Amino acid sequence: MGSQRQNKKRRSSKSTIRQSNKPKKALNPRGNSIVAQNWNKKETLTQNYRRLGLTARLKAPTGGVEKSVRAAASGTRQPIPIDPFAIAPAVNKPTIGEARVERDADGKIIKIHYADAGRKPRANPLNDPLVALETDSEDDEDANGGEWGGIEERDEESRPKVIRMLEEEASREVEKRPRHQSEQEVEWIERLVAKHGDNTAAMARDRKLNQTQQTERDIARRVNKWKQSQQ
Repeated sequence: MGSQRQNKKRRSSKSTIRQSNKPKKALNPRGNSIVAQNWNKKETLTQNYRRLGLTARLKAPTGGVEKSVRAAASGTRQPIPIDPFAIAPAVNKPTIGEARVERDADGKIIKIHYADAGRKPRANPLNDPLVALETDSEDDEDANGGEWGGIEERDEESRPKVIRMLEEEASREVEKRPRHQSEQEVEWIERLVAKHGDNTAAMARDRKLNQTQQTERDIARRVNKWKQSQQ
């Protein structure tokens, strides 16, 4: 005896749908020999790419990424990487300093000499945040303590070995190999030359031999290449 639902399933002619086991099969990369040699079949695609220093997705992760053991044990947030090209938001802070004022005989202010910057700060009626960044190079060097030396490059030894091997392979020049005509193409050209000689225009108009409707210029190029191989 079984339930009504089980009896209905037993009498039904529709078989039970079984999920394919294809996604659970181990991935065997065959695109690049360097990646295939350093591939671990016990790890997932994302884990292998992270270990090799590569990325499986160009977009941001949408979920499904487990937290590292160290971050989960410490319970602290990971430090946010500093972007050297990020522009900090400008805050209108009051500047405090000293200045020397020149007055005329009536007591009116004629000129103001600023002691800190040597010049009057630029007017910013629209509160543009980029005005604060538009300073002279000398002022930037004095304030920042020197000239910007660019982004620091990472040490070669600290980079993953697989990345260095892939970059070295990509930097090699690929030797261009000349294209050789196949036996079928050579036989087709020999039949055209035997029938029309050097008349490539007649070869292009021949509907029986030129069934693929190759142009006159293309046939002439193939014939010249065939003649060079015969020498």
